[in-house]
Amino acid sequence: MKDKKKSDLSVLLGYAGNYKGLTFLGLALSGIAMILGMLPYICIWLVARDLIAVAPNWARATEIGKYGWMAFGFALAGIIVYFAALMCTHLAAFRTASNIRKQGMEHLMKTPLGFFDSNASGLLKNRLDGAASETETLLAHNLADIVGSATMFIGMIVLMFLFDWRMGTACLLAAVISVAAMFTMMGGKNAKLMQEYQGAQDYMSKAGTEYVRGIPVVKVFQQTVYSFKAFKEAIEDYSSKAEKYTVGVCQVPQSLNLTATEGAFIFMIPVAVFIAPGALQSGDFAGFVTNFAFYAVFSAIVSTALARIMFAASGMMLASTALGRIAHIMNAPILEVTDSPKEPKDNSIEFKDASFTYDGADIPAIDHVTFRVEPGQTVALVGPSGGGKTTAASLIPRFWDVTDGTVSVGGVDVREADPHVLMDRIAFVFQNNRLFKASIFENVRAARPDATRDEVQKALSAAQCDDILAKLPDGMDTVIGTEGTYLSGGEQQRVALARAILKDAPIVVLDEATAFADPENEALIQKAFATLTKGRTVIMIAHRLSTVVGADKIIVLNNGRVEEEGTHDELKQKNGMYSRMWADYNQAIKWRISAGEVR
Repeated sequence: MKDKKKSDLSVLLGYAGNYKGLTFLGLALSGIAMILGMLPYICIWLVARDLIAVAPNWARATEIGKYGWMAFGFALAGIIVYFAALMCTHLAAFRTASNIRKQGMEHLMKTPLGFFDSNASGLLKNRLDGAASETETLLAHNLADIVGSATMFIGMIVLMFLFDWRMGTACLLAAVISVAAMFTMMGGKNAKLMQEYQGAQDYMSKAGTEYVRGIPVVKVFQQTVYSFKAFKEAIEDYSSKAEKYTVGVCQVPQSLNLTATEGAFIFMIPVAVFIAPGALQSGDFAGFVTNFAFYAVFSAIVSTALARIMFAASGMMLASTALGRIAHIMNAPILEVTDSPKEPKDNSIEFKDASFTYDGADIPAIDHVTFRVEPGQTVALVGPSGGGKTTAASLIPRFWDVTDGTVSVGGVDVREADPHVLMDRIAFVFQNNRLFKASIFENVRAARPDATRDEVQKALSAAQCDDILAKLPDGMDTVIGTEGTYLSGGEQQRVALARAILKDAPIVVLDEATAFADPENEALIQKAFATLTKGRTVIMIAHRLSTVVGADKIIVLNNGRVEEEGTHDELKQKNGMYSRMWADYNQAIKWRISAGEVR
């Protein structure tokens, strides 16, 4: 954690900004409220003292009415001050949680886009939004309760020894047992179990999100939730860790804790039996009864004070774990922006001894790759799965930054270019393009928000989307995903192509753009490609080798290295990896199913 040298509370209050002072004010008021809340017990003792002193002539106790009103006043004042304390802490907590979310989102906006490939959206949401909510509870309630309980605890110790230290010690014994039990549950190695529990909760949230996305597949194949192994294992792991902590760790200590605090009065009985004979002999039996009455009543607040401390300590543990999850986001890598950006001279792309390794990986995804794409050229990246094709393409727009070497656009290292200028020069079409739940018009215009309806219409026509618009009830104003309006994978791809065409960027990256298209849609997509790629620099990633036959250059990537490069005809003559891939591809497309056999 970046601020690990600071305490968790210091890190958390750092997010409060100008509201930090309001937090301290709320904590001070909480302490005052607890003191006011304890004063009525003194008034009760005074009432008991006066009544016992004049018994049975109760009418002579003329001051008890005054003590009663004093107790009422202190109790009411305590409630009002505590309410004011919570108002202060809640206002500070809401602003702190808001700042955490804002700063988290601001930080995520600066991270490379590749960060979101390795961090699921469900996990990020749970870490940022859920963790912020947990810190909100700590600041709004737990901290005030900690200060109030600490004040109450100190006041309890003072009061316990104010009248009779022996009865006070008996009451304090219950508190000692409770604190020891709470430390057993929450201290030492058991704090790690809480972190493991929170980690299991995070993983279950991530697996749950992925399962929901996979429900169509599950239903098609008539499977149950147990068919989704990752989700099942996540639930079982969460259940196991929750049971391990609650049953294995907390069951016995919590039983002792509740027994001691709820039955604090029991500890006083043997002490009272021991003290009573001496009180009778000294003639101060009335004082003994008065003190016993006070401690009997006062022992009831021991459980309240210790319960507050326990829940507050639990809140501190949860907040500490939450801050760790927030730190994962706050410590995500930032896309560094140069103070003196350079303007690319043309639309060429060049890799010079470029290498990149993903976090946590031991083997580079691309390893000392060198090649050049001239302005207006179409270059295809092919090779086996995991060879580094998509990784190489993602380095051009800085989804990630190279760990060694350089990637240049227009003769300028992409790290020295303005990110906005770089992104404006590049259009992307991925194999799994997602459309917003908005109209087709808005989906396409996302590429260029100032585009007119006529420009959007032309882009859709160039992307071969006229037949899609013709069948929709409101044409390009139809909102996707409502009232049963959905598009097939190939149709979504054509809308995404329209978006890329509207952007009119001089460099185009096509990553398996026809992967999910049926033959009819693929034919239309290929027509759209002709419009999209005309006169532009194109990087094309494809497994279907038929789509790259006409490329100006084909680069074969294998295990992160350039295996070979050249035109289709040149590579066929080399009898290398491309030649073997081409032979396998042609064999595959000849396969057909006949009665009882596959040919």
